[in-house]
Amino acid sequence: MRAALPATAVGIGLRRPHLSSLLALAEGGPDFLELAPENWIGVGGRWGRGLAALGERFPLVCHGLSLSLGGPDPLDSTLLAEVSLFLKEHDVRIYSDHLAATSAEGAQLYDLMPLPFTAEVVAHTAARIRAVQDVLGRRIAIENISYYGALGGELSEAAFLTAVLAEADCDLLLDVNNVYVNSINHGYDPRAFIAALPAERVVYYHLAGHYRQAENLLVDTHGAAVPEPVWALFEWTCQTIGPRPTVIERDFHLPPLSALLAEASRARSILQRSGFSA
Repeated sequence: MRAALPATAVGIGLRRPHLSSLLALAEGGPDFLELAPENWIGVGGRWGRGLAALGERFPLVCHGLSLSLGGPDPLDSTLLAEVSLFLKEHDVRIYSDHLAATSAEGAQLYDLMPLPFTAEVVAHTAARIRAVQDVLGRRIAIENISYYGALGGELSEAAFLTAVLAEADCDLLLDVNNVYVNSINHGYDPRAFIAALPAERVVYYHLAGHYRQAENLLVDTHGAAVPEPVWALFEWTCQTIGPRPTVIERDFHLPPLSALLAEASRARSILQRSGFSA
């Protein structure tokens, strides 16, 4: 039976350059680790042994990259079978993927393409999420993505996201950095956006850094430390929605493990003082 993560638990994304450092930790490490199953399925040798060893020490959550939940192609049944086996083998606590299209006409897009905010796309995407949950035998969480060109539709982004959550009966991975990035790029109030979401659906948070290309254009890179405006929005979110397990994401320009653990410590302090009982 998969035990729930404590509401004030803070994890980091597992990247291979940090694997040895994590194995060498005696104390002061993360509360859990997040990894993309696509990067680890079928991996053996030193890396596979390292992952197995880390799985004995730290709870694992998985954040998928390739389900293409809103895409036009049929769901990848081979990938789903592989993911299902991986989640069971490693006793993964939470599995999530993006509210996006990541493939079309049989080709991987290697990007997160936004979806039109329409009732038709809500029905299409929710049906695919329900199918994924049926195959995996568990609820999944969907992540709100950052995007740079809106495709339009009769719904607001918050209303679209809320409708998908309700119709699919799934959970939400709330990426606070993505909300902040979108609020600058598309000119809306990030607090109002978060306040409009169903708090009971939120199962964990993501924190990450971004790149300021222009005054009104932020690029979600996961390649920098969490900036102060995102920390402030995270603190407000914890006070409004409550503490949830939180992941510090870093995909590029990886710092020493100690720098990620310092960010994790700051996130943990914010969660603990949120005013909610954990």
